[in-house]
Amino acid sequence: MKPNIGLSDKQRAGVVEILNTLLADEYVLYTKTRNYHWNVVGPRFNELHRFFQEQYEALDEVVDAVAERVRALGGEALGTLTEFLKRTRLKEHPGRYPEARAMLANLLEDHEAIIRHLRADLETCAEKYRDMGTNDFLTELMQRHEKMAWMLRAFLEEE
Repeated sequence: MKPNIGLSDKQRAGVVEILNTLLADEYVLYTKTRNYHWNVVGPRFNELHRFFQEQYEALDEVVDAVAERVRALGGEALGTLTEFLKRTRLKEHPGRYPEARAMLANLLEDHEAIIRHLRADLETCAEKYRDMGTNDFLTELMQRHEKMAWMLRAFLEEE
């Protein structure tokens, strides 16, 4: 059944495209963070292992929220690794297991990339598609990524 929520099919379809691309980015970042949780080594192992776990658990919630927003708008959420890899704007590094500092820097780069994309997506949702609900949703996600990026920066500054 098609939602009757004050947005046209075209508006909803445009927002769903934005959200599915974001979903792909979030899932790739979640996977990368989980990978680093599993593979971190060194003198700060315990601290970083826990830190990465906190971050991937937060990203798991974000992934679910984005997928549910897609569904609330009447779209179908991407749900396979193949779809995520085709759609993501982030870069993966298969077969590479960097040292801890590089892990932190890679994750920071990805969070900052998502923040930049979210800023553009916010404008598109508000101005082009007139979807203030998704605009508000994306603002909250941007703030979550800004906090996660700040935490990553804090780790990098102390070394």
